Amino acid sequence: MSSSFVVQVADNFSYQKNQPVVEGLFAQYEHVVVRSLITSFGLDALFNRDQHGGDVDTIHNVRQIGIDEQMAYKNADNKARYEARGDYDSHSYHSHTGYISKNAEIKQQKLAGQLRDAYTGEIFEKNARVDLDHVISAKEIHDDPGRILADMRGEDLANSPDNLRPTNMRTNRSKKADSMEDFLARRGNEYTPEQRARMRNEDARSREVYEAKIAGTYYTSSRFLMDTVSSATGTGLRMGLRQAVGLAFAEIWFAVKNEFAKVGSGFNLSELFLSISTGIKQGILNAKKKFREIFAALGDGLVAGILSSISTTICNIFLTTSKNVVRIIRETWANIVAALKILIFNPDRLPIGDRILAATKILAVGASTVAGIFVSEIISKSPLGSLPVVGEIVPTFCGTLVTGILSCTLLYFLDRSSVIRKIADFLNSLSFDAIAQDFKRYSFELEAYAAELEKLDLEAFQRDVARCESIASCLASAKDNQELNTRLHQISKANDMKLPWQGDFKTFMGDKTKKLVFE
Repeated sequence: MSSSFVVQVADNFSYQKNQPVVEGLFAQYEHVVVRSLITSFGLDALFNRDQHGGDVDTIHNVRQIGIDEQMAYKNADNKARYEARGDYDSHSYHSHTGYISKNAEIKQQKLAGQLRDAYTGEIFEKNARVDLDHVISAKEIHDDPGRILADMRGEDLANSPDNLRPTNMRTNRSKKADSMEDFLARRGNEYTPEQRARMRNEDARSREVYEAKIAGTYYTSSRFLMDTVSSATGTGLRMGLRQAVGLAFAEIWFAVKNEFAKVGSGFNLSELFLSISTGIKQGILNAKKKFREIFAALGDGLVAGILSSISTTICNIFLTTSKNVVRIIRETWANIVAALKILIFNPDRLPIGDRILAATKILAVGASTVAGIFVSEIISKSPLGSLPVVGEIVPTFCGTLVTGILSCTLLYFLDRSSVIRKIADFLNSLSFDAIAQDFKRYSFELEAYAAELEKLDLEAFQRDVARCESIASCLASAKDNQELNTRLHQISKANDMKLPWQGDFKTFMGDKTKKLVFE
């Protein structure tokens, strides 16, 4: 398994007295920072096309279309289905069997003197005119993008018992197709505070059931599952390629940089181009030598991309994520996966304290990248961001600058802080590896002490102990008495051991005149 790039940072950071501190920091952590900048700011826009609201249609997001200018359908089939919904047909909704049966039910309750107005709380007289109201209006349900996304019949949802309430004719016919809040905003002064509270409670109950039905149907549907899998797979592959190409580009960059350092002080165009060509070739060779690390980066990026896509989709079920939030989620997962790889698989075989420190460094670089993205977002929304050309370059430059400086600062702090070092050393002392090494050392010292007491040759003593362990293991693995007897004979011959009997053991023991002789 390839080692982690953060662990490869040198431990002998130093800089000249006349050298600026930032320059010295960047020289120390250049490989880490440049790789992060290339992948996060240079290649990210090339490999990823972030969308406002993620890559998968959710009920929450499709309802924002027309309200949020940046929101659009992610799946063209879902858009076509909504556009083909047809016009609202009042007769179709009011002739539904659910509506008819509910009307018959409340009629019987009214004749029995048991029917109460769901909104005012008043008991209806037997000869009173009663209307059956759709708490969530039938037209609202018909035109609801969330309902169409779930591919559910509007007539069935509108005429569910949870959405039908008996009320007086005046309330029902003045409410029309308004939502309850719009109706109360328009005519709420005609009702008492208690009645307005009853109306809001009935509306909340109906909407809770309605939302649960369409969410349960859509989020367990094959269409949503396929869109989610497709998005996660695509994001994972693009993220994996981004990480792998970023590593290769970093190698090329450093090789070209080294070639530039060899160029003389005089400017020579042909020599400059030759240095670039040589550097690129050497960088490609260096990248080929690190093919295992490149494949590991591809795998890490694949996992991070899949997890970030799923996380983004889940977030958009409840709220809308902007393009930069999608990017932040992706960068966060990339660094979490890299940190978990160190903590769980420990490719560099570090003790627990240093392992946690290495993972923290990765998260620090990730946090710096997120900070850079925030800075880029703030500048892009400022008046400066609206300027042509400059508005595209300056936010990216500032975000890159913040990421670079912050990464260097955090890495330097984690490497040079005496408090951090003490914590890491303390955790190292608690690790099972350290305990195992201590027991091995104690065992060796005990053997040496025993040999000294008996005035034995320590090496010979250790060989005897090893031989005894081998004999014990051989005898313990015997399957039956016959095999055990055979092995005993083999061991005695191999170690030139004299047996206390001669000939066949059974015959020898049957002769009362024979005696066992131990030499």
